[in-house]
Amino acid sequence: MAKVVYIPVKVKDAGIKELMDKVDIKEKYGVVTTIQYLDDVKDLDHFLGQILGCNIKCVEGSDCEAFLYIGTGMFHPLNLAFQTKKKVYILNPMSKEFSELDEKYLEKFEKKKKGMLLKYISSKKIGILVSTKNGQNNMKKALEFKENCGKEAYIFMCNEIKNLEDFNDIECWVNTACIRIFEDDLGVPMINLGDIDELNKD
Repeated sequence: MAKVVYIPVKVKDAGIKELMDKVDIKEKYGVVTTIQYLDDVKDLDHFLGQILGCNIKCVEGSDCEAFLYIGTGMFHPLNLAFQTKKKVYILNPMSKEFSELDEKYLEKFEKKKKGMLLKYISSKKIGILVSTKNGQNNMKKALEFKENCGKEAYIFMCNEIKNLEDFNDIECWVNTACIRIFEDDLGVPMINLGDIDELNKD
């Protein structure tokens, strides 16, 4: 069996220290980034840590009033704002732009989550997605959820998530893999397992 080696892709000499002159934040803030920019960011003032996928443990316990995300894309700042309920600012090393996360994006994100939760609640038959990818396989959680969800539930194992619309008897899908899948438009109702866990806590 071939050995799998994971090599992180990093951006060198992104000029982030120079770009920090554009940052204008009145609140007490902490800086976070992804692996691509970690080497250039870790020595900055107010640095809290690296965000990995949906993992934002580096900000837990922080007394910051806001966060500065250094990186590209909307997923990480949206997830950060959604989980912490605090302001998030973005410094994009590629576009060299500094901005505050538009609340409209967050409102759309939250509206979608609420809609999918309502669909899950009303569903009687659900599909539970389990990824076979390294680091995303949560079979144990999927089995526990299947036994306790109180619905007719089936586990689907896959490496690549597609063609879910072919299973037209599944009323809602529960994702146990990377939560970013929720952001993709797969044409079917889907909610992340973590969101259901939060619902049950309430």
